[in-house]
Amino acid sequence: MDRRKFVKNIVLTAAGAFVIGAAANITNNNVVNQKIQKGDKKMKILVITGSPRRNGNSNTLADKFIEGAKEAGHTVVRFDSAFKNVHPCIACNKCGMNGECIFKDDFEFVRNNIIDSDAVVFVTPMYYFGISAQLKAVIDRFYAINGQIHKPKKAVLIMTYADTAAKEAQPIINHYDTLLNYLGWSNAGKIIASGVWTEGSVNNTPYLQQAYELGKNI
Repeated sequence: MDRRKFVKNIVLTAAGAFVIGAAANITNNNVVNQKIQKGDKKMKILVITGSPRRNGNSNTLADKFIEGAKEAGHTVVRFDSAFKNVHPCIACNKCGMNGECIFKDDFEFVRNNIIDSDAVVFVTPMYYFGISAQLKAVIDRFYAINGQIHKPKKAVLIMTYADTAAKEAQPIINHYDTLLNYLGWSNAGKIIASGVWTEGSVNNTPYLQQAYELGKNI
């Protein structure tokens, strides 16, 4: 056989083997990834809403997120702070950042469910350029369980606001990001629904599907 043809055949054979091997690796990696996705453990998710409108836009998005999460097999616990009795933190420090709070109110439900939750979802409308007072009261009370919630968790932010300027949403996003950074939690998704104000405005928008998909794929 001609020497040049011999070398050419060897190179082509080696290249073919490399391509086949690479394809096999890609296939194997896809199979592994699929197995990992299918084998993901089912989570306990605590959803904390902050809107005082039962059928408000942020609550509607919370409903869709929960629908998706439940379809994925996750356990979802919901706390609608606007309809609960949660006393604001008064900075008495009786809890020592890791003990019993002097107030015995509905926050006990949050305390009993957030510690062993794998994910926490914060749902709020924008009220005067910040999160709702009802949700803020709950977050402030995290102080009493600070030592118990400093462990890896996933978190989600779902917020609605009437404006359409992205910069107006930034203060709430910054608050959320700072909170996660402090607690050592990881962001699993944000749905920032702009241009929704009156009740029902979120209907027939892409945000509903986004909330559903986020719940299903968290």
